[in-house]
Amino acid sequence: MAKGTILVADDDSAIRTVLNQALARAGYIPRTTSNAATLWRWVSQGEGDVVVTDVIMPDENAFELIPRIKKLRPELPIIVMSAQNTLMTALKAAERGAYEYLPKPFDLNELINVVGRAMAEPQRSDSGSKPDDAEELPLIGRSPAMQEIYRILARLTQTDLTVMITGESGTGKELVARVLHDHGRRRSGPFVAVNMAAIPRELIESELFGHEKGAFTGAQARMAGRFEQAEGGTLFLDEIGDMPLEAQTRLLRVLQEGEYTTVGGRTPVKTNVRIVAATHRELKSQIQQGLFREDLYYRLNVVPLRLPPLRERSNDIGDLVRHFLRIAARDGLGERRMETAAIARLQRYSWPGNIRELENLVRRLVAIYPQDVLTADIIDLEITDASAEANISLDSASDEDKLSEIIERHLARLFASYGDQLPPYGLYERILREVEQPLFSAALVATRGNQIKAAELLGINRNTLRSRIKSLNIQIMKDPVRS
Repeated sequence: MAKGTILVADDDSAIRTVLNQALARAGYIPRTTSNAATLWRWVSQGEGDVVVTDVIMPDENAFELIPRIKKLRPELPIIVMSAQNTLMTALKAAERGAYEYLPKPFDLNELINVVGRAMAEPQRSDSGSKPDDAEELPLIGRSPAMQEIYRILARLTQTDLTVMITGESGTGKELVARVLHDHGRRRSGPFVAVNMAAIPRELIESELFGHEKGAFTGAQARMAGRFEQAEGGTLFLDEIGDMPLEAQTRLLRVLQEGEYTTVGGRTPVKTNVRIVAATHRELKSQIQQGLFREDLYYRLNVVPLRLPPLRERSNDIGDLVRHFLRIAARDGLGERRMETAAIARLQRYSWPGNIRELENLVRRLVAIYPQDVLTADIIDLEITDASAEANISLDSASDEDKLSEIIERHLARLFASYGDQLPPYGLYERILREVEQPLFSAALVATRGNQIKAAELLGINRNTLRSRIKSLNIQIMKDPVRS
């Protein structure tokens, strides 16, 4: 017995054939068409249990058709597939009420699984649609890592769930928070961002919750806190790992009870905000060290979202460069383009400052080089070959090969990547971690996982080594069995 009828619309005959065969093998009855008009006729006649449609068709865009389908048959699940693999495509699909968005190319098994879920789950009648007025892409990239982020964001914009964004500095955590707000249910409310690392620790509670007149020395008038300013909207707590424990306790109460008291106040204040938090720190390590509350972590980490560093999505660099060149031209810095070899050169660089470093580099190149085409030779003048930095010797007599020299150049580029702004606080811990992790890993590999020998090699206490292995999540290679 057939599981149900699946209506498939795609102007590519090869894709229709493949989907027809895959759905039939899975026990469904597929009906395929190359145009939106036929799909609409089938839907209006009451046919089909699930719709699978491409976005671009000869006679009509699916994003124009979906609202009509949802109005006529709100319970009918619609799966959107598209080769236009951008964040806006995923967001538009969700905003118009699509059940799921699949970027092409996709795995056929994934499609079959999505169809099965769509058949089993009851459908909501509200689509939360919004006008199509966003032309500027808030996030750039077509890599698999970014496609997964787009899909997650498209789902999250339809909820008020608390989100924890993690990732290295410069990966775009605030951009993601703004996407969640600008395309979510609270977009008509305020978006308020507060960076914990930029506020003196003794003032964080007052900054977040506000204070009453006379609450402390210098409090000469009542001040509204960020929670009050964000009422009805989104509060973005950046670098949450830098929040002191006292403020963490008060924030936990807000998340648990939905209310807070101002500093110096006595009457609880009800609050209605969506919390989006972000950090570049390893919060689980901070929990082990007693620097972050475990119960607060789980309250904030309802939906974890990790942003990949640029080195893990180097195929996106070309799109990012073209985007930044367009912005530079719009800002009056002149029209430029970058040759393919130069893009390839950028893809081999490690990008310690991530997207922020790339953006600043592009603006610098446009500002100081007058030629219309930016070449690989120009890139070589601006960045150091990351592959050469892998050849480090502690005992080298050459200044260029000394570890201290390489670290100094690395840090100089890191600071330069932030332009006029300083990096967030906690740089010591971040750099220390980046050095310790490969050092301890190399020592354990050299001693075949023998921690006693590794501790002797490093000249540290065995218990210290064990503690750092745990906090750095280092995998120990066991001594192989010899025949």
